[in-house]
Amino acid sequence: MTERHALDLLREDRPGGLEWFIDRYTAYVAAIAWNILGRTMTAQDVEEVTSDAFVTLWKNREKARPGQIKGFLGQIARTRAINRLRQAEMDLELEEDLLVLPGADPETLAEGHERDQAVRAAVQAMGEPDREIFVRHYYYCETAQQIAGLLHMTPAAVRQRLKRGRDRLREVLTEGGTSDDRAVQ
Repeated sequence: MTERHALDLLREDRPGGLEWFIDRYTAYVAAIAWNILGRTMTAQDVEEVTSDAFVTLWKNREKARPGQIKGFLGQIARTRAINRLRQAEMDLELEEDLLVLPGADPETLAEGHERDQAVRAAVQAMGEPDREIFVRHYYYCETAQQIAGLLHMTPAAVRQRLKRGRDRLREVLTEGGTSDDRAVQ
């Protein structure tokens, strides 16, 4: 069966259409959900996001276009997974203590904490998808290749956005009086 034929069956609400898409794309959709939720949520949450993607396809079957279903399912899975994190108040937030390293004295700790707050605020102020790219790369240690796959971009585009993000972060921190270049390397 071809994708076009499966889509026709799906649009006509006949057996076999939705099942074809589920058989073909479940692993792909689940991988996207797992990459976003796997560190913080349960396997059941990943399964629910995966199921939601296929339910959304079924509900939007009249709008679906052949050749675009895989991307549509991937985008739905990504959006649902991020929404699930938001509902759990885990929206790719930077952990409070992630950047603070113990110093020799309270003054050093205070300066480090102040700088860390400025970095956190600057990253939070970035627009999407730059913020997500920056957080995924620098805080969750994902590669440009992994991020590119998740966000349907090229690795070169991800690296370019990371460079621009570092430049903006350096500019914001320098303007804000925090000129410690180590904060943005």
